[in-house]
Amino acid sequence: MISDLQPSGRYEAGSVRLDQAPPKALTELALPPAWRPTRTLAALSLLMQKRRLVLVLFVCGLVICTAIAFLIPPRYEAVGRLMPPDQSSGMSATMLSALTAKAGDTVGSLASDLLGMHTTGATVVGILGSRTVQDDLINRFDLRSVYSVSRYESARKILASRTDISEDRKSGIITIKVKDRSPQRAAQLARGYIDDLNGRVSQLTTSSAHRERVFLEGRLASIKQQLDESTLLLSRFSSANKTFDPQIESKAMLEAASTLQGQLIAAESELKGLEQIYGPQNARVRAAAAKTAELRAKLNTLSGSSGEEAAKPGQPASIGLYPSLQQLPILGNTYYDLARQAKINEAVYEALTKQYELAKVEEAKEVPTIKVLDDPIVPERKVWPPRVLIILLGTLVIFCIGVAYLIARDNWESLGVNHPYKQLVAESRTILMPGNGERPSTIRKV
Repeated sequence: MISDLQPSGRYEAGSVRLDQAPPKALTELALPPAWRPTRTLAALSLLMQKRRLVLVLFVCGLVICTAIAFLIPPRYEAVGRLMPPDQSSGMSATMLSALTAKAGDTVGSLASDLLGMHTTGATVVGILGSRTVQDDLINRFDLRSVYSVSRYESARKILASRTDISEDRKSGIITIKVKDRSPQRAAQLARGYIDDLNGRVSQLTTSSAHRERVFLEGRLASIKQQLDESTLLLSRFSSANKTFDPQIESKAMLEAASTLQGQLIAAESELKGLEQIYGPQNARVRAAAAKTAELRAKLNTLSGSSGEEAAKPGQPASIGLYPSLQQLPILGNTYYDLARQAKINEAVYEALTKQYELAKVEEAKEVPTIKVLDDPIVPERKVWPPRVLIILLGTLVIFCIGVAYLIARDNWESLGVNHPYKQLVAESRTILMPGNGERPSTIRKV
């Protein structure tokens, strides 16, 4: 050992007199070059001398880092993956696909910017990271209470720091990663992103088919109301005037009037013949006269005219089931106006219904559909903290700091009193703490 080779006695170093063993620097100078130890050997020798203290440092570092590693709350990560949304077909999309296939992703993305288009996957990622979606999740899972914050802004920052939403440039698959202290809540948050995305995509779509469908939906409601009103007016008019189709009714009534007119002429001829033969008081003459009067009354009722010959006072009045021939032209004019309006509304309603169904199909084609590739499940293993790594690295750092301190302290004590560093420290102490900065003139043996 070097300490065994150090001679004892008195030495002088400049103007300072040393009563005990000289410093290590003087000892090394007194030894031959072959006996001078290197810095590494000197450090190893020091560590061997302080091996108990080094062991204590190692054990303390191991205990402290182990306690820290197990005090850090664990976090679990739930992962969900979405298939790339369906792209809407069109001339611009075809041109973009051709440019991308021939010139690569750079030119394809440039063409996308020039055409004013954006990839649907990037739009989905933007929607998932929007403030609206974050607020929905904060309210749905009461994250302000979970994160122990009172403001929405603070809850959004914490949620954003624990959420990672990315899109793979090659496959287009969108990955949603959510970290939380509770594995169940992490899976629920990841699923909440997907559920909220489905609703937002259908609400925020601004395609032409969507606008057409919204317009047709409002127009259908208006036409439906007009159709109901016109049909109701037509039915009320028909019920009040006892008519269904004036054209058909007039034709039927004209045929009935012609028949009655023929029967009336035959009855009148028969009555005149009987009167000439039997006289007016004969029973057959009275029967023929009654028949003639009844036919004339029916004809008058059918035609709507009040003829000179009407039903006799003792006979029952006929009940009209249909309007008269005189009333049909007037009723037909109003009836056909109402029927024409009802038919127009019905035709418009049928045409709009067909267009509405077609617009719904087109809208379903243009709205990007979100397909779940991997549904978020409850994670079984934590992703943070890496306790073994924290214990090993922390113990190593504490151990290295302790060893470095021991070596630096030993080197500092081995410096001479007149060394510039020690003089600088002594002067600093004198300036900062007057009265306590006395410069030592001798070094006593410990």
